[in-house]
Amino acid sequence: MQGEAHVRIERDSMGEVSVPSEAYYGAQTMRAIENFPISGLRMPRPMICALGRIKSAAAGVNAELGLLDPALAAAIEQAAAEVADGALDAHFPVDVFQTGSGTSTNMNANEVIANRAIELLGGQRGAKQPVHPNDHVNLCQSSNDVFPTAIHLALLDVLHADLAPSLDELYAALVEKTAAFLPVVKTGRTHLQDATPIRLGQEFAGYAGQVERALRRLDYTRAELSELALGGTAVGTGVNAHPEFARRVCERLATIYGFEVRETTNHFQAQSTLDALVFASGVFRSVAVALTKIANDIRWLGSGPRAGLGELTLPEVQPGSSIMPGKVNPVIVESILMVCAHVIGNDTAVMLAGHGSNFELNTMMPIAAHNLLESAALLASATGNFARRCVHGTEATARGPQMMEQGLAICTALVPKIGYDAAAAISKEAYETDRTVREVARERTSLTEEELARILDPASMTEPGNTVDSAAG
Repeated sequence: MQGEAHVRIERDSMGEVSVPSEAYYGAQTMRAIENFPISGLRMPRPMICALGRIKSAAAGVNAELGLLDPALAAAIEQAAAEVADGALDAHFPVDVFQTGSGTSTNMNANEVIANRAIELLGGQRGAKQPVHPNDHVNLCQSSNDVFPTAIHLALLDVLHADLAPSLDELYAALVEKTAAFLPVVKTGRTHLQDATPIRLGQEFAGYAGQVERALRRLDYTRAELSELALGGTAVGTGVNAHPEFARRVCERLATIYGFEVRETTNHFQAQSTLDALVFASGVFRSVAVALTKIANDIRWLGSGPRAGLGELTLPEVQPGSSIMPGKVNPVIVESILMVCAHVIGNDTAVMLAGHGSNFELNTMMPIAAHNLLESAALLASATGNFARRCVHGTEATARGPQMMEQGLAICTALVPKIGYDAAAAISKEAYETDRTVREVARERTSLTEEELARILDPASMTEPGNTVDSAAG
């Protein structure tokens, strides 16, 4: 009997359900809790925020259209705002691995908002009056159009607020190092073997160029995500929705979020596929691959300090070994590499979720939402940390320039004068006799000392043309 005092009885279309008395959610959410004890993973905060904002905007528009009593609409708007702000997050317990349309989470939002609105109006939780979760909070909506709309809004929010600024921060740090390292001439590497000279700043200009293009690809992603499924209701036809509903709600959402969103011109594709999300995930994967290349190069250039390449020194942020005194490891680089691996794994799941599109609905939306938002958040956090705690403090050593004279690939500059075969022979002899290309060329060619100095000048080999972006030059 004591246990029963802590529950209330609610009813849905399937019968009675016991719900914790303090819960703002109701019967359908309770069924989802019982049906999906899978992972303990919950919907990310940006998704709950998006659902709250959608429900708030929908209530206001429904009142404007004469479909919802203004007093009920005001209570729903206030309750939905509390959901958006995170005040009721404890009442969103549904597992990510749930019904594939996200219906359980949409109904979770409907029930929480309805019960909070009822409370604001002086009623009792679970009464379904004067505010009903389906009839009022979900008016002109379906899980099938609300949930994909929420995913798009949540992702756009994270891209604008977190990921793009973090990539901008990394880009600025790399541009700064491009300028600082431009005087440093070193041996280039292709196939992990010595190649013709390159400036360390040119290498960093390449990294900056990768990030600049990653930002450009994020712009394409934002354009794709700005098209919302709202208004299609169950199967894309818009049944039970006012024809002005979606457009007006989108206008309100654009004002709330501060970026452009609009109703899709084709509801059938918007609800039956995850094409835009698969595209977004692919862009996140490309960002992760780009960051992997940058981080790995910096890690290798900083390897040592004595038995590695040693061309860079990385900031020392913590002791590196429990057994080797004085050892310092590139831990910031390692952390971003792990994030990139995780993002690439997430992308595979999102791609497979796209395969869950059959006829009028995709039924793997929740895992796509979770993985995409996790990837965006991880990339944002790790990228900013990488910029601040690694790239900014990275310094060039004298090792690269010191090794320049020992490089064999500088014989490439001799080819226009003596031909490829003769230059190759000089390189081979230099390697076999442990001498420099300059020393062997002095013996094997008729070139004067002045000509050799001009031809084999490493700095001149780095500037045959302008191939560096002006922003990073």
